[in-house]
Amino acid sequence: MFDQRGITPAEVVEARKQKIQDDEAWNILAAADEIVVGRGKKYQVFQPSEENRHEIMKACLGRTGNLRAPALKTGSRMVVGFNEEMYSRYVD
Repeated sequence: MFDQRGITPAEVVEARKQKIQDDEAWNILAAADEIVVGRGKKYQVFQPSEENRHEIMKACLGRTGNLRAPALKTGSRMVVGFNEEMYSRYVD
């Protein structure tokens, strides 16, 4: 998918080997200006703040408590999960 879009990741982390949970996940997400989370046929857009931290974490963490994959940082935006329409709109 990334090859088709001409995207070359600067860093790749194997989610099964390196777990990103709780505060570490929040620190990554909170550093973004915008968080876009895809799940199934829908996606949500968040502006990270302490007030919506719980809602963001609920959307971005999987049932094991790990940051969902794929998780991409593109500019000042974090894109978490997968949704074709979301990728078409938000991933450069």
